[in-house]
This record gives sequence, C-alpha cells and structure tokens, in this order.
Amino acid sequence: MDLQELYHLIDLQPEIVQKLEMTGSKMDLSQIDPYLEQMLTMETTESAYSYLSTLFQEDSDNLKMLYCQMECARRIFEKYQEKNIPETIFRDTMKCFTRFVDECDQKNGRMFFDRGWWTYRQISMDLFRIGELEYQFQKHEGENVIDLHIPSDADLSAAAVNDSFKQADHFFREYYSDYQYEKYTCNSWLMSPALKPLLSENSKILSFQKRFTVIQENKEDKDFIEWLFQVPVNTDYEKLPTKTSLQRKAKELLLDGGTIGSAFGIMWKKPRQQY
Repeated sequence: MDLQELYHLIDLQPEIVQKLEMTGSKMDLSQIDPYLEQMLTMETTESAYSYLSTLFQEDSDNLKMLYCQMECARRIFEKYQEKNIPETIFRDTMKCFTRFVDECDQKNGRMFFDRGWWTYRQISMDLFRIGELEYQFQKHEGENVIDLHIPSDADLSAAAVNDSFKQADHFFREYYSDYQYEKYTCNSWLMSPALKPLLSENSKILSFQKRFTVIQENKEDKDFIEWLFQVPVNTDYEKLPTKTSLQRKAKELLLDGGTIGSAFGIMWKKPRQQY
C-alpha cells in the first residue's frame, strides 16, 4: 500500500491530502526513519512521538507529524496482513485521522491536525476500532484489561454496542490469543453520573453506562466541553451552542455552577448482561 492508496482508503480530505503531498515533498524521511520504526511498536511509540513532536514544534498545523504518522500507518498495514487481520479493521482504525481532522475543522473553523498525541496508539497496533467502539491494550491495578474508547461517530444503541463486543471477543481470541483479560475499562465524560438527570430513561448513553460499575469520578475534568459542544475547552459558557437537548441542559448546568466531568468504570467480560 502506498500513501495515495491509504489516503483513498480512509477518505482523507482532499485539502489535507494536498497539504500532505506538499509537506512530504520537502521532508527527508531517511533522517528520522529510526523514530518512524519505533512508532510502529507499542513499547517505543510514545517516546518516538515525543522526540518527533519536539523536532516538529515549529510546524503549527502539525502536518509533518501527520505525514509521518500516515507513513507509519502505511507501514503497519503489512503487519496487519501478516496477522491476517481484515482490511476493514485497518481501515476503520485509521479513519480516526479523517475523523479528527473533521472535528478539528468543526471546533476551529479550519483543517489541521491536533491529535498526534493520541494517534500513535493506532499506528502501533495498541488500539483498534472494531465496530462502533475502540479497544486498547491496557493495565489496571497490574492486570490485563481492554480499555474502551467511544469515537464521536459511534452508534451507542444496545444492538450496535453488543455487536461491537461480539466482534471484539472474536478479534482478541483470533489474533491475540495470548492476551488474557477479564475486564473492560472505560474513562470518559460519557460515563459521568452527572449525565443521568440530563437524559431520558431510554437514552443510549445511559444504556451504555449501565454496563459498567463506576469506581471513580473526576469532576474537575473539562474535556467534555470539547466533545459535547465541539468547541475549545476554554470557551465562555455563555457562548456554548445549544443545538441538541443535551447541549442545552448541560449549558444550563454549567451556568448554574455545576459540571459534568468524567468517570472511570469497569465491566466484567463474562457474564455480560444484554441491554
């Protein structure tokens, strides 16, 4: 797979593709190839990313980092093939780049890349999108778990989530049979108990929450502002949009001095109740 094929596969925005082609034409990857190779491995990806982010710190739109991570995604496709992982999972996993550029555009009014600090997980095969959810290898209190992440475009209906879990169970048994785990974890604003009075009883978000036992809340976490309202975290509460019922109720809560924060929960792999 070459870069053009990758761009097409993940439906990367033409504007970004054009900028990446220009950026790539001015870069000599041979000078940083060891760090690109390190980004392909879970154990070294974070440190390699840290080095490159320092090297590219004057690139305000982070296009050099995006180009490097696209090159890493292109290379990691070979490892997917070696493990016989379906191309659909590779595509869905790497579409995070396209989604993040879109989210950046919605939040800031222009396209650039602001999620390199997160996407080194995808290009090192540490995190996979399987169905509606993302699944990451993780440790909790010293034991193996799978950490769940909820993409902004995820369908949280009971049927879609159940199907994702079913696919994930098969995925890890088939391709990572040596990784034994008994629990899923999730740390998200969507797990916050503060959402309960803001949502109806048949809410998909509440249905998802019920799968977990919440063991820790973080009321100081402000990231929910970015995810719920698609605006920068430091936006004045008075200027928050109210396009949805949840946005409207959350804005009222914030103006009244409340907050949503986030929460960390655990779900046991088996038995799993159906919702």
